[in-house]
Amino acid sequence: MADKQAKNADTGAAVAVDDPAKVRNVVLVGPAGSGKTTLAEALLAASGTVSRAGSVVDGTTVCDHDPAAVRQQRSVGLSVAPVLHQGHKINLIDTPGYADFVGELRAGLRAADAALFVVSAAEGVDAATAAVWEECAAVGMPRAVVVSRLDHHRADAMAEIAACQAAFGAGVLPLYLPAGDGLVGLITQRYFDYSGGHPPKVGEPDPADLERMAEARNELIEGIIAESEDESLMDRYLAGEEIAEATLIADLETAVARGSFHPVIPVCSTSGIGLAEVLDGIVRAFPSPLEHRPPDVTTPDGGPHAAITADPAGPLAAEVVRTAVDSYVGRVSLVRVFSGTLRPERPVHVSGHGLAERGHEDHDADERVAHLYSPLGSSLREVPYCVAGDLCALTKVGSAETGDTVSSPDDPLLMEPWAMPEPLLPVAVVAKTRSDEDTLARNLSRLVAGDPTLRLDRNAETGQLVLWCMGEAHADVVLSRLRAGGADVGTEPVKISLRSTFAKPAKGHGRHVKQSGGHGQFAVCDIEVEPLPRGSGFRFVDKVVGGAVPHQFIPSVEKGVRAQLQRGLADGHPVVDVKVTLVDGKAHSVDSSDAAFQTAGALALREAAANGHITMLEPLEEVAIRLPDEHLGTVLGDLSSRRGRVLGTEAGEGGRTVIKAEVPAAELVRYLIDLRSMTSGTATFTRRHSRFEPVPEGMAVH
Repeated sequence: MADKQAKNADTGAAVAVDDPAKVRNVVLVGPAGSGKTTLAEALLAASGTVSRAGSVVDGTTVCDHDPAAVRQQRSVGLSVAPVLHQGHKINLIDTPGYADFVGELRAGLRAADAALFVVSAAEGVDAATAAVWEECAAVGMPRAVVVSRLDHHRADAMAEIAACQAAFGAGVLPLYLPAGDGLVGLITQRYFDYSGGHPPKVGEPDPADLERMAEARNELIEGIIAESEDESLMDRYLAGEEIAEATLIADLETAVARGSFHPVIPVCSTSGIGLAEVLDGIVRAFPSPLEHRPPDVTTPDGGPHAAITADPAGPLAAEVVRTAVDSYVGRVSLVRVFSGTLRPERPVHVSGHGLAERGHEDHDADERVAHLYSPLGSSLREVPYCVAGDLCALTKVGSAETGDTVSSPDDPLLMEPWAMPEPLLPVAVVAKTRSDEDTLARNLSRLVAGDPTLRLDRNAETGQLVLWCMGEAHADVVLSRLRAGGADVGTEPVKISLRSTFAKPAKGHGRHVKQSGGHGQFAVCDIEVEPLPRGSGFRFVDKVVGGAVPHQFIPSVEKGVRAQLQRGLADGHPVVDVKVTLVDGKAHSVDSSDAAFQTAGALALREAAANGHITMLEPLEEVAIRLPDEHLGTVLGDLSSRRGRVLGTEAGEGGRTVIKAEVPAAELVRYLIDLRSMTSGTATFTRRHSRFEPVPEGMAVH
């Protein structure tokens, strides 16, 4: 299978672009199964980039080269496939459609200047795709829609166009409509016949087709005129004047590039219908990098820096949008160059800040770029340079991680990383043997460097190695990559970090007396322990009178108590929210010492625990669940079964409701999976630690 894939992508040398105006960066967005990868493959074949289109089922596509993608028959990572059309380089950025891999989608949006939303004519528009549309709208990213899979037995292009208009709102209008073995252009009123494949033959349409499409054509023309900067155009049109085709097309292209108009193009990747129209539309209507505002930059220490532009002669500013590890060439960094020109055999500065909570410590390093490549799926084709606006791949830049900024050592820069979703599914992994532990550690560092949506938690309290993933599919890919790297790993139930506290006051007596020749050890102390309100922490009070415990040893008692609180008592869980009062003790002029009183303090606390009542505490999480109203009752009932306490509901954006509740962490281990199941994948949630609460009597929490 790998041999088939390599042969399919063997297309010779890549072309380096000199002018950013000749570049189009387009991200393919849509739900899983909508046909994004198949469309990219068809466009590669139509442009002559590959000799023939591969198949997702056979695992021979250019973009789905990851073994996990081949096995699951769906994209699990971002992939770039450049095509040349009319002297322009179009970087097609194929992204996964499954919710678990939204981090790859966000990276694709960062690297692109426009988005092509791919929806199946047989499936409709899901809530996740509509949410991404709103994200693009918020930043003004130009968008167009491809209605794919016209050959599906349940395909209904007109119904799908109506669904897109309902989901995406105003400005979404078809530019072409299916007719026979091709398309009819609503502006040009020409028939594009694909009965002989790509490219189409252009001719006159059937008059019956024009008649049934007249209403759609009028609506399209009115929509274009409404976006025109020529205010007289609408009056002329309403007066019956025939607006020139060239004027309509020019205004259409301007409105698309501006992000206020969104044409719909029906496509069938297997027969080739619509491929020429998609390529022409990308080149003519989508903006070049010159028209797209780059991210803001600062100096690595956060100081101000002048804004950058897509100028090949400007200061070098590039960003690592994806990091992968190839078994042959090592670390491969996919880079979007926003300013300047990246050249081989030159030093660069790699800077990464702002992702420490994800396990990516802040770092700055100077490295040397040996070679530059134009990626075509997994294939790397060497290029002599990469100008502002283009994408390229770097190899063996050891310090580069996803989200890092690549700049000149003489003028180091930093771009703020893009927003990443929080991983919410914990998976505890364990190496099968001692020899697998070192391999596991190496592989984990590589995976975390390349995937900002993966968080690694080495929990010292439970002794577990926990990977926080975006969902089951993400966890499956992570585990398969660990095993492919040579680490035999398994999983085990996730343990919850518990606490304990005193339920009522108690007294403890600590006596540490030893004599073994020479200086002995002598320390005695008496303490009183009282519970404090939740979240109060630890307080130590000295009430010794008459110097029973010498002043210099009072901090020693506190230190010993603190250490024992951290180690835990009989259950081994740290003790919190207590007040310890030192009330009495004894010392010896020779044998007393700091270490002896530390030990005595710990012994006193342990005796107090034996005399008192210890209560187990479990972590309580504050959750915010965003969901459609039709699932409100189901989710509220489920929260009740999880011992959740609903704090309230409020109206959210997009006609959704937000539930705020407090739920024990033990009940949230697999909540991501269960919530998706209850709401058909339409709900999302966030969580943050609130406090610790007593475990109900008779309930075991692990």
